[in-house]
Amino acid sequence: MANKNVSHVIFDMDGLLLDTERLYTEAIQNVCDPFNKKYTWELKQKVMGKKESESVKIIIEELNLPIPDKQFLEEVHQQYNILFPAVELLPGADKLVRHLHKHNIPIAVVTGSDTASFELKSQNHKAFFSLFHHLVLTGDDPEVRHGKPAPDPYLIGARRFDDGVEPSKVLVFEDAVNGVESAHAAGMQCIWVPHREHDRAILEGKTELILNSLVEFKPEEFGLPAFES
Repeated sequence: MANKNVSHVIFDMDGLLLDTERLYTEAIQNVCDPFNKKYTWELKQKVMGKKESESVKIIIEELNLPIPDKQFLEEVHQQYNILFPAVELLPGADKLVRHLHKHNIPIAVVTGSDTASFELKSQNHKAFFSLFHHLVLTGDDPEVRHGKPAPDPYLIGARRFDDGVEPSKVLVFEDAVNGVESAHAAGMQCIWVPHREHDRAILEGKTELILNSLVEFKPEEFGLPAFES
């Protein structure tokens, strides 16, 4: 797909900026273990990027777990409390975000996380997240009625920039297929940075660019300031 120059950038967070996706898998699997159920990659793909409340219902239904939504969430959150505080930034995230901020490119985060989860994951990265113009925490943001893959999260993310940017001028970075679909539904360009397990053929030729990691991104290809050599 042809790339068009952009003026604003929005990032997903989990699995894109923060190395949390493997921790999500570990936490959910720990809760599923007593029931001898496997939280598979196929199931994980179905829930990535969705609101937590939606994800839980899908997991319980798909795995036929004999546990109420509320109890499942409580047990998963106990795992999060243990695992999330030590999460690290993924390769290329810090460099890219600081570069865009330095050059006054408006940047934001749109994530399926809620406020409590975000606070856990970001507690050792306060300076990093302070660089963003705003954060949309769709897990409990009252304005976000429908999570990814609906366009709502990214449309709201764009609307909260001070200058009311047109969606076509926004570049989104995503690691989940649900997120790419959300960005495209909102009329935005999207770079997909999939996990190793992803079948890239799913979106080959259907999104603007596919990268192995943020390290590979060349800002000038989308009309943004190039990295200093």
